[in-house]
Amino acid sequence: QLQLVESGGGLVQPGGSLRLSCAASGFTSDNYAIGWFRQAPGKEREGVSCITRSGGSTNYAESVKGRFTISRDNAKNTVYLQMSSLKPEDTAIYYCAADAVPPFGICVLTKGGAGYDYWGQGTQVTVSS
Repeated sequence: QLQLVESGGGLVQPGGSLRLSCAASGFTSDNYAIGWFRQAPGKEREGVSCITRSGGSTNYAESVKGRFTISRDNAKNTVYLQMSSLKPEDTAIYYCAADAVPPFGICVLTKGGAGYDYWGQGTQVTVSS
């Protein structure tokens, strides 16, 4: 059973930090990329960041560059999203997703997460004073 489980969301003040985790299990492929996406109320789901299996290639949305950092620990089958300098507009449900057949050597933040095959249940991040 392929499964992704997110954790680490919560309520944080503007300027604060959170670290999200995405634990993967049940994958038979050893070459999947992981992406983080988010969806705020009334808005479309948008890509935040992604990372290849090796960790050698990452990608970030312009809105989070310099504030968010994605990383992975393959020994633990876990991908992390370190979020700093959080803003109220970062408030959303954050989802991790797996692209089981990614383009060679890169990961892509597709519109709405199209092409990502497996999804977690999401974790709520609320940035508010």
